[in-house]
Amino acid sequence: MSNSNLLRYLHYTIFIALFVSCSKNKPAANAEEEVIPEDIVEMRYDQVKAAGIDTATVEFRSLAGTIKVNGTISVPPKSFATVCAPLGGFIKNTNLLPGDAVKKGQILAIIENQEYVDIQENYLEAKSRMEYAEAEFKRHSDLYREDVYSEKNLQQVTADYKSLKAHVSALEQKLELIGIDQADLTESNISRSVPLVSPISGYIKTVNVNIGKSISSTDVLFEIVNTDNLFLELTLFEKDAGNVSAGQKINFFINNEMEEHIAVITQTGRSVDADKAYKVYATVTKGCNNLLPGMYVNAIIENEGNKVPALPSDAVVSFDDKFYIFTFDRNKVEKGFDFTEYRIIEVQKGMTDGGYTEIIAPDNFDLKKAKVVIKGAYNLLSAKKNAGEMAC
Repeated sequence: MSNSNLLRYLHYTIFIALFVSCSKNKPAANAEEEVIPEDIVEMRYDQVKAAGIDTATVEFRSLAGTIKVNGTISVPPKSFATVCAPLGGFIKNTNLLPGDAVKKGQILAIIENQEYVDIQENYLEAKSRMEYAEAEFKRHSDLYREDVYSEKNLQQVTADYKSLKAHVSALEQKLELIGIDQADLTESNISRSVPLVSPISGYIKTVNVNIGKSISSTDVLFEIVNTDNLFLELTLFEKDAGNVSAGQKINFFINNEMEEHIAVITQTGRSVDADKAYKVYATVTKGCNNLLPGMYVNAIIENEGNKVPALPSDAVVSFDDKFYIFTFDRNKVEKGFDFTEYRIIEVQKGMTDGGYTEIIAPDNFDLKKAKVVIKGAYNLLSAKKNAGEMAC
């Protein structure tokens, strides 16, 4: 006997013993006692809890034509940032570690560089000269209109003014590049250090700095990732390329976990790689703390054209070569005890895939409203087999 069959046998034995024990303590039946219908199994609240009974509605799933694929979790380019210092320098201060959460605009580190001082000095000097040149340009323009000044001299003044204006504009761009607001810069607040800020909100993935480290403009100092918009990059075989399209649902799992995650295909590849692989991209529809970029996933792509009513395979039980499911019927109070009644429904089994089984129910069975027992069905079957002893 296999381990799973042995455990199931022991489970049945425990419940049979429970029901027999209950029968020994019940009073003798009388004409006023309720007669339980043949298709009903009732259990006391404590028995329901001990049996681990749980209910859910019938799902409509694709059990045929599913494609099992592998892939990885990724983030879009806008959710991943590599942070560098445009002009380099030395790290004066930083206190971040990998895994720390940061907000857009938050200071990541303080950087010192003598070149920062030179840029600020050059900007203030050029701005002062430009103000003088602008005044000269206006004065000479007025004199030229009054025929007091020659056109050649005006052209020279104009060229000087435009040259200084371009120089100031270029220095303003450098100030913006290193993170200094030129509107607040004066001769009294020139600084040799500037803050390096985060361009996005997210989590620190990589830290490549320490206090006093010399850095260049090409050094990667921080990597920041935002996990709010994760997507899957899945690899399919060439033969499956025609079976997937945008909008299809994907069920995927990570790290051999039992928890199921959901994604929806948003884009399919437009070419096949040299190794005959075909790429499919899907957006994760619900966030989860367990999902991280770079994780390996196992996924099942559903065929939207073949959805059938399905239940977890353990919800469909067999007896005498027939198949049954149990549905919640009602709650009641009897002799001061809370009871729950479950109705047994004979069904036909269809295909089975991925731990789910297609059910073909009677015509009068409402698939959308029924609350079907998905956990503990075998315990109810055991109770049904011993119905004569269970009503206590």
